[in-house]
Amino acid sequence: MATGPEKVRENRLRRAAKRQGLELHKSRTRDPRALDYGRWWLTSAATGDTVAGGGDERWDLQQVERYLTG
Repeated sequence: MATGPEKVRENRLRRAAKRQGLELHKSRTRDPRALDYGRWWLTSAATGDTVAGGGDERWDLQQVERYLTG
């Protein structure tokens, strides 16, 4: 689980996504060797469709932040 500054950043990005009608999701996989470990993606709050970071994309928080602020 993220602690300190990383958790603050995660919460800030969740709020930013919510303001844009999106939801931020994090992979629950705990095995670092798994394909979806550490993966983040954004979905539409209205439809549940994946907006960014889905499929074969493996987004980290930096990419999510760029998407939400860009």
